[in-house]
Amino acid sequence: MSRVAIYARVSTEDRGQDPENQLAQLRAWCAAAGHTIVAEYIDHASGAKGAAGRKQFAAMLDDAHRRRFDLVLCWALDRLSREGMVPTIGYLQRLAAAGVAFHSYTEPLLSTDNEMVRDIVLAVMSSLAKLERARISERTKAGLARVKASGKRLGRPAIDGKLQAKIAALAGDPALTAYAIAKAVGCDVRTAAKYAGAARGARQAA
Repeated sequence: MSRVAIYARVSTEDRGQDPENQLAQLRAWCAAAGHTIVAEYIDHASGAKGAAGRKQFAAMLDDAHRRRFDLVLCWALDRLSREGMVPTIGYLQRLAAAGVAFHSYTEPLLSTDNEMVRDIVLAVMSSLAKLERARISERTKAGLARVKASGKRLGRPAIDGKLQAKIAALAGDPALTAYAIAKAVGCDVRTAAKYAGAARGARQAA
């Protein structure tokens, strides 16, 4: 018998979805197995959002590390996350590190609450995540190579000369921070820091 936390998620893009459709069967599963439901976390958000974009999901992860429960129960793995294999396996590993298992109601073979298959599931998914990272890296490199070959400049476009001159002039005052300069000229802090640093470096070199 385990202390169970139910996590349910419905997308805001589909107003026809109702979390109760998931919750009713998840509660029934717990009752049949003799588990105790200690918490329910329900998000109305896209599964492509990380923990920062799903408040209940973030709360569930925090409570997992506090050992408020032993098992997280979801309707399916994609209810937990639709961010891709790499982030998903990361969440499962975080739960496992906290001593909390995961059970997918509709995909029991992807669950980690069975000790005999938990390590196998995590190992296989970790391998898939590694392959996904490699594919993403290769696609990124190929994309950058195509852009470079086309003669396009990589990185952020340069700002116009007048704005550069304003930043350079303000950079003459060492008391002004990049934030203060950015606010004065109406650009972002990173841009102000970049051109102010260049201006100050040029003055020192002279």
